[in-house]
Amino acid sequence: MIETVIHQRRRSLGGFEVGRVLPFVARRRVGPFVFFDHMGPLEMAPGVPRSVDVRPHPHIGLSTITYLFSGEIMHRDSVGSEQAIRPGEVNWMVAGRGITHSERFEKARARGDHVHGIQAWVALPEADEETDPGFAHHAGEDLPLWQEGGVHGRMIAGSAFGMSAKVRTHSPLFYAHLDMTDGARASLPADYSERAAYVAAGAIECGSRRFGAGDMIVLAPGAASFTASGPATVMLLGGEPLGERFLYWNFVSSSRERIEQAKADWQARRMKLPDLDHDELIPLPDEPAPAPNPMS
Repeated sequence: MIETVIHQRRRSLGGFEVGRVLPFVARRRVGPFVFFDHMGPLEMAPGVPRSVDVRPHPHIGLSTITYLFSGEIMHRDSVGSEQAIRPGEVNWMVAGRGITHSERFEKARARGDHVHGIQAWVALPEADEETDPGFAHHAGEDLPLWQEGGVHGRMIAGSAFGMSAKVRTHSPLFYAHLDMTDGARASLPADYSERAAYVAAGAIECGSRRFGAGDMIVLAPGAASFTASGPATVMLLGGEPLGERFLYWNFVSSSRERIEQAKADWQARRMKLPDLDHDELIPLPDEPAPAPNPMS
């Protein structure tokens, strides 16, 4: 039943650490999911410095989903969006041929905050890698809820369990958030070839083994289920694979040459910065940081 177990690795983003899950040396992808970071839980005091913010940076060839259990992050991007990311909502950004965005902890800076969430990247099919960039916000009835036997679920994107989120995706996938009571049992949809469960809080038992917060279990095709050992928060994800993808920094593509072009475009400042956040940026790795803007 269990193909691979991935334990998160701690990675610094400059102002704070995350738990990096995907990509992993023994498992680069789960369906179209090529990147999975667990952020927090983070206690942020009022007046948190701007150094914790994620300054404007670029993406190509993917969709990003930042999903929060608690806290708030302000998103701004180069297609003109300005949208707070809040718990239980979906902010789905399609990078396509190129987009830039920032993520800032403005609520925490003003009043303090408890931030906890997941950022995932979904690769685009080759035919859509150069699609126009875009951004969509979804909440409420767009994200179906269900409750059964101690499992409270929300469909974040895609389709499973007879439900579909109203989030436009480019390939078959599912992404769901489960809150489980002690002893509750949950299953994974059997109609996808690649599937995983990630423990964001608490612990679960699967195949006579126990897994805790920070563990992702990748399961073989077929029937698969697990049980909560105490209260647990679990993310279910998967879908159909899209083939080889190359990753460099924030760029994803089926072509190494396209990655090199994106690197050159960012270095040459040919990628438009967010309309409402354009006074600073994150340089390409190993590139000297630009001089600070005295007006920022």
